[in-house]
Amino acid sequence: MLIGAGGWAYFRVPGEDPLTAYTRAFSFVEVNSSFYEYPDMRTVRSWRRKAPRDFEFAVRCHRDISHQNRLEPSNVNIASLERTLDLCEALRAPVLHVLTPRGMKFNNEMTRKVRDLFGSVDLNQVRIAFEMPRANAEAPNKSMINVMEDLNMVHCVDLSREEPAYKSDLLYTRLFGRGEGNVYQFTDEELREINAKASRPEFEKSILAFHGVKMYKDAARLKAFRSTGSFPSVTSSLGLESLHEVLSEDQSFPASKATLIERQGWKIVDLTSDRRVTAAAMLAKLPDRQYLSVDEVLQALVV
Repeated sequence: MLIGAGGWAYFRVPGEDPLTAYTRAFSFVEVNSSFYEYPDMRTVRSWRRKAPRDFEFAVRCHRDISHQNRLEPSNVNIASLERTLDLCEALRAPVLHVLTPRGMKFNNEMTRKVRDLFGSVDLNQVRIAFEMPRANAEAPNKSMINVMEDLNMVHCVDLSREEPAYKSDLLYTRLFGRGEGNVYQFTDEELREINAKASRPEFEKSILAFHGVKMYKDAARLKAFRSTGSFPSVTSSLGLESLHEVLSEDQSFPASKATLIERQGWKIVDLTSDRRVTAAAMLAKLPDRQYLSVDEVLQALVV
């Protein structure tokens, strides 16, 4: 099982190159920037040189192909796809992730476009991880499933929310969780369930790409669980002090109970050394009023 995150730009270790530091912590990364721009090939080759030989990259397909040109099997799109596959070759990336835009309907015409576009290039053993729009979570219909299977594609889903529509030897999952957008942090129970699903024998290989705002912590916690059988602490303290640490990250005051739960409730707090809960579970015990500081919140919870 490969565990990592969507990019390394925010993986900061003082005095160190972010990618070099990242590769010591994780065995895999999804190149997120390739969705927005085509990186210079010299830069791409330098990424590969910085990483250990057994470290794996996955590449995101440029949005021009999927969002601007709507998967048209045009000469322009085919050329762009071939350019993207060059990135995969330089990185020795076995997976190319394709995210389709919101509102895209996979009718017979769109299904034909997908077959014609991806069937017109030499994938050279690169697997396409095809993801339907997360906003409306449209499951592929039978015709689309046939095309995906014929092209040896992987149905990419958020395994914490849904299952792939058909069986595959490869699992590629992008994990956002149940929050709005990428604002989420996984509980121990959710990570344990993700691990169990990704460990099923039907998958010869499982690749897990975390994408929430706490993606590095979530990935590290799951990796630690697989190694030790237990989850590490999320913060450096316990109980109310852990909640203090979490709220102090970015909460502004004054704030009501409802606001605190809305903005901070998704975060994980270390209740004890071996038990974690959401901040919402603790904040729910607050009296319903305005608060002027983190200390005032904690004082109200002590009473």
